[in-house]
Amino acid sequence: MSLAAGNPSANAHRWVMLLLILAAAISPLLALRHGAVSMGLSELLTALNPLSDLSARPETLFFRQVLMEIRLPRVLLGMVVGAALALSGAMLQTLFRNPLADPGLIGTAAGAALAGAMAMILVPLTMPAVATLLGLWLVPIFSFLGALMALLVVLRLAGHAGHLDPAHLLLAGIAINALAGAGIGLLVYIASDDQLRNFTVWTLGTLAGANWTAFMLLSLVCALTLALSPWLARPLNALLLSEGDARCLGFPVGLIKLVVMLLAALCVGASVAFCGIIGFVGLVVPNLMRLIVGPDHRLLLPASALAGAVVLTLSDLAARLMIAPAELPIGILTALIGAPFFILLLRRRVRQAAHA
Repeated sequence: MSLAAGNPSANAHRWVMLLLILAAAISPLLALRHGAVSMGLSELLTALNPLSDLSARPETLFFRQVLMEIRLPRVLLGMVVGAALALSGAMLQTLFRNPLADPGLIGTAAGAALAGAMAMILVPLTMPAVATLLGLWLVPIFSFLGALMALLVVLRLAGHAGHLDPAHLLLAGIAINALAGAGIGLLVYIASDDQLRNFTVWTLGTLAGANWTAFMLLSLVCALTLALSPWLARPLNALLLSEGDARCLGFPVGLIKLVVMLLAALCVGASVAFCGIIGFVGLVVPNLMRLIVGPDHRLLLPASALAGAVVLTLSDLAARLMIAPAELPIGILTALIGAPFFILLLRRRVRQAAHA
């Protein structure tokens, strides 16, 4: 008898992973079929097939253009962003040993938002040549650099002699969030109506600007995080106990913290750069997966990545269909879903603390 056959929990976890993989395969098909232009399954498969005869059915060429230029990069980008945010949330919640921790706590999202506001409002006024040169890449480049700068400042404020304390990281992140919020408020005050409208839509989160380049760059970030997750799984499991226990087991705790922070900043910074601020995915999905598959990061990290991809794909589909032909900013929808879950999680934590 195999170990899995004699272990009901292992069997249950195997089924959960299979269901998540199945959902990750089906959800993009649903998202590709439906939208302002809907198509049947056979039409979708024909349009996706590079060997299809486009002259046999004239609408096939139109469907292929819709898929390849608009819908397919958008759906794939949504899956990658969802996986990246969920992965970063799962790792940071373990690093802070707090299930209420969110990728935005370390200040990277706020730094990216501030830099994005500068790119939209300040750069066209003060450096028009730079704005013209970078074009559509202006906001993504500034936002990503802003996320990295915020991370460097947080590490500088919270670190001393190679030691990173989670409480100090949290306090430094709060300080960066406050400073970035003040800077954004000042920029919004001087913005024109068009600039303010564009910035507001961007901060609410949207996948409307998806393209193949953004998908490839975010895929590299997510692939790097997934590739390192087997190496991070055992040290993160040890950190669930305490830093002292992790050190006693021989894990380089300082290096693990730094790698987790860098990966989380890359995931969040790249996501905000191309899609704006999409909240609650990094909070809700890891906690939900932790309830289903348990705290073992060998299962938790891949399960969170798969679930994050499914959640954001279906959320984007709902955002496109709810008020079609217009679309709802995806950040609003994820907040509507995630905020009640956050409240329930907070109440559960309060009750546990009261009975401790």
